[in-house]
Amino acid sequence: MLRLPDHWVWDSWYVRDDDGRWHAFFLRASRALHDPDRRHLRATIGHAVSTDLRTWELTADALVPADSPAFDDLATWTGCTVRGPDGRWYLYYTGVSRAEDGLVQRIGLAVSDDLVTWHRHGTGPLVEADPTWYELLDRDAWYEQAWRDPWVFPDPDGDGWHMLVTARAKHGPARERGVVGHATSPDLLSWTVRPPLSTPAGFGHLEVPQVAVVDGQSVLLFCTNAIADPGRGDHTVWVAPAPSVRGPWDIAAARPAGHPHLYAPRLVEDGDRGWAMLGFVDRVDGAFVGELSDPVPFHLPAFDAAVR
Repeated sequence: MLRLPDHWVWDSWYVRDDDGRWHAFFLRASRALHDPDRRHLRATIGHAVSTDLRTWELTADALVPADSPAFDDLATWTGCTVRGPDGRWYLYYTGVSRAEDGLVQRIGLAVSDDLVTWHRHGTGPLVEADPTWYELLDRDAWYEQAWRDPWVFPDPDGDGWHMLVTARAKHGPARERGVVGHATSPDLLSWTVRPPLSTPAGFGHLEVPQVAVVDGQSVLLFCTNAIADPGRGDHTVWVAPAPSVRGPWDIAAARPAGHPHLYAPRLVEDGDRGWAMLGFVDRVDGAFVGELSDPVPFHLPAFDAAVR
């Protein structure tokens, strides 16, 4: 568990270094804000290290908002960290700006040689929503322009890299346009936005997407909250199947897979214990907690054989 006395902690992601240590990157904001709903526009990206995913040593922050004016001068949000063929580490993150009141989301990149000191790659965004396929800012349809939470992974056949993004289609009922956005790259630096890897299936958004192969089944883990999908009760964490990690993802076949208080979890391999989810404790008895959980065992839900 990771609880900071002076900061709330929420969305997180994890990588292992050459020595087998886990590195957690996470969003954090000061508890001096008093109201946890104010944390989003004060977010920075923190960093902690662990050998067992349970006891964490806090280190220096990885990334803070850029100097104005910039696409990420208001807050830095959820992303992922991968190691490139050159041995360097690539941290993809979401940025929002003061000029747009935090309403338009774009993807940025920082690079590191040691997972500790990070430098932005350029000054502009790396990947932006393409209106050919994706909804742009339309306050009559939705409260923001969704293009966030990048999850990057290598193509299983060696054909470059894929990026999954929390995005929205430009058609359909406004509250049901959530899709898995998609971009590809040959080198982790130059990205081409592609059509979504899912079709709208009743969700307002599909937050913090991640893919993994669990017990031979390709799965997509994603979240949705009460603001976007108030009719789904306590179900906030979902798992959808596909024949490959490249999709397409059958969101209509998604099954709940959550702990009652866990949000934005990541799938990690917890040694001999097998697959687990590691995320933040959201609300308990109506109060926001804002700390990272210990690993929670993950069990693959039963999917209809026709949609695997």
